[in-house]
Amino acid sequence: MSSKYPILSPNQIITALSKVGFEKISQKGSHAKYKNLKTQRIYIIPMHKEIARGTLKSILEQADVELETFLNLL
Repeated sequence: MSSKYPILSPNQIITALSKVGFEKISQKGSHAKYKNLKTQRIYIIPMHKEIARGTLKSILEQADVELETFLNLL
């Protein structure tokens, strides 16, 4: 099911999400906090070498960003 989700670096994910209004607000250790400027909700993105498919799926679901929309932003 989650195989349609690519394995990406945090920078690739952040670059795409920044196009839809996400902005970095802080970082502690290997986890960065990003705020969706439209909804004011905060999301945690792990700054690991690669983000697992399940983690990406969770981030997109919480952020209410459709996979197809996200892939078009890459």
